Amino acid sequence: MSAVKTALTIAGSDPSGGAGIQADLKTFSRLRIYGMSVITSLTAQNTYKVEGIMEIPPDFVGRQFDALLTDIHVDAAKTGMLLTSGVIEVVAQKIRDYTIRNLVVDPVVTSTSGTALLNPDAITTFQRMLLPLALVITPNTDEARVLTGKKIENVEDMEEAALRIYEMGARSVLIKGGHLTGDDAIDVLFDGTDFSHLRRRRIDRGQTHGTGCVLSAAITAGLAAGRSLAEAVNAGKDFVTAAIEHGLRLGKGAGPCDPLALAD
Repeated sequence: MSAVKTALTIAGSDPSGGAGIQADLKTFSRLRIYGMSVITSLTAQNTYKVEGIMEIPPDFVGRQFDALLTDIHVDAAKTGMLLTSGVIEVVAQKIRDYTIRNLVVDPVVTSTSGTALLNPDAITTFQRMLLPLALVITPNTDEARVLTGKKIENVEDMEEAALRIYEMGARSVLIKGGHLTGDDAIDVLFDGTDFSHLRRRRIDRGQTHGTGCVLSAAITAGLAAGRSLAEAVNAGKDFVTAAIEHGLRLGKGAGPCDPLALAD
């Protein structure tokens, strides 16, 4: 038997199950990767609003890392909601301590409903300490605007933002274009040398809760399985597109995409 492939999500908890560690672990399992988690925050949220956020103390975030990585090897990891500078500093230090190279950074800034999930004073810490550790960072256009200060309205803007974020230290950048308009949803990948455009048919069904988490988790799973970055990103794009197509009409707000509904 081949060795079990493992992936770690470092993120917040979503009790509705549509985003955060819950969506990540569903995605890992669906892609036959053994999933683990370091929880950075607790939220009280549903499909239409975030009612409260509780930070996990940074030292306890570190204890989760130590308990896990002194025992089980991690083939790839991703970050999601980190919330505070203190948590970002601990996460970045532990990633360095345990030499996690296959790191996907999903720069979660706001929830689908618009609630801030990264404190304003933590953005500089994120840029300085975590971003340079990323094999790939996966901002949507709104998150790329926060990181670069540049408004993004088209593919050319996405390419310029990708270059700026690459210059901040990330080894590659995937700008997600789902928030733009048009018949196709176009993402832009810059690998440090070349641009690639990932074009898929846009699905406007409203079940979009957790799409960023599912995409970054699918990329992480691909890397854990030994795929190249380009292969993992393309497979992740296909995976999240299908998850949106199979989105669930749950709750009163934006229902979740469904990574578990996909056929082999």
